[in-house]
Amino acid sequence: MPATKDTVLYDSDCSLCTFQMKVITWLDWFHRIALLPIADPRAAQLAPGIDQVDLQEAIHCITASGKIHRGARCIRYISWKLPLAIPVALFLWIPGVIYIAEIAYRWLSRNRLLLSKVFGCKGACAILPTRAGREIPPSE
Repeated sequence: MPATKDTVLYDSDCSLCTFQMKVITWLDWFHRIALLPIADPRAAQLAPGIDQVDLQEAIHCITASGKIHRGARCIRYISWKLPLAIPVALFLWIPGVIYIAEIAYRWLSRNRLLLSKVFGCKGACAILPTRAGREIPPSE
């Protein structure tokens, strides 16, 4: 695992989640974030304290120092790393906003598969390609 990067764990079976990761690859100009699907066995090694149910409920970011950010707090954290997303991070630091964002995130997370179907994310998400070399390569 790259210890110099923060690693985002995401559900690769969810087309909405996969689309978000594709967006992150395009916004991560300085290559500071690594992406790892939760289905990859290395996800359990990277975050042994997080069970599979928790991993499926929310996006997680494991920082290079080992701190874990979850859900809206993960989005706030990684937004600081992405120049075009810094306004999102600033907004999420306004007192009280993160609590509302967590409620909204939980609702979206619970309904993500339905939302993916309603908005046709599977087909539409395929339009945006992933930038090469952004996911953690398979171990040899």
